[in-house]
Amino acid sequence: MPLPVLFGANVDPVADPSDAPVRAARRAEALGYDLITVQDHPYQRRFYDTWTLLSYLGARTERITLVPTVASLPLRPPAVLAKSAATLDLLTGGRLQLGLGAGAFWEAIEAMGGPRRSPGEAVDALDEAIDVIRAMWSEERSVRVGGEHYRLAGTRPGPQPRAGLGIWLGAYGPRMLELTGRKADGWQPSSSFLGTDRVGAAAARIDEAARRAGRDPGAIRKVYNVQGMITDQRGDKDLLGPVAHWVDRLVAFVREDGLNGFAFWPDDDHERQLALFAEQVVPGVRAALGR
Repeated sequence: MPLPVLFGANVDPVADPSDAPVRAARRAEALGYDLITVQDHPYQRRFYDTWTLLSYLGARTERITLVPTVASLPLRPPAVLAKSAATLDLLTGGRLQLGLGAGAFWEAIEAMGGPRRSPGEAVDALDEAIDVIRAMWSEERSVRVGGEHYRLAGTRPGPQPRAGLGIWLGAYGPRMLELTGRKADGWQPSSSFLGTDRVGAAAARIDEAARRAGRDPGAIRKVYNVQGMITDQRGDKDLLGPVAHWVDRLVAFVREDGLNGFAFWPDDDHERQLALFAEQVVPGVRAALGR
């Protein structure tokens, strides 16, 4: 049975005004969104620390799922990140998914004391990090994981998160897509980096990698971060147009490209746009899909 289609809202981790992320998260929950996504750019001076913010938002909301989009692995050691994720998952009653990325903006990462990695090294490190995180979430008394970038040498894992906590990768290149299909629970691409004309082929590559690994492709959560605007008239961009256009495009992403989730990132007029999406686009998509 296919996964239900989920809908999310992006919440920017802006520190000015100080309560903006909390207000946005609570509004998204009131509008019925399934999840909220929060960028992770610790080197951005205008942004709160994403993990601290997610923890605070978890305490100020009741139902909505929290997802970093995506946690910057080079600045967040995976063993500690695994413990942080398990802690927040338990404290929020299972309302977390761990979005995880190989890293980007390497000069900024290096300026904060993080490593500068080549594209190949970044994928290798992410692959190893997944093994470390899984080991830290296990029920084993002691765990050992060997790797070039990350390792565990007899660490005692715990506490264990709930069974539903997964790892969702922000993946674009061939090796990252293969890794997603082989090891990850979910996928979080953004339309600003992976255009609407290419997302279907990327999803198919993930599915093929999953099959080769003996996994069910239909069990992988695929949440597309859709950046655009709901407008009265069609524009020159795919994700720009009236409600009916948005409904048609999202339904096509589900039926033709195998996606099963969307997080809306409006370009402007955020409060009104998120309300329009929740109140008109989401019901239209669900009705068209018969769900």
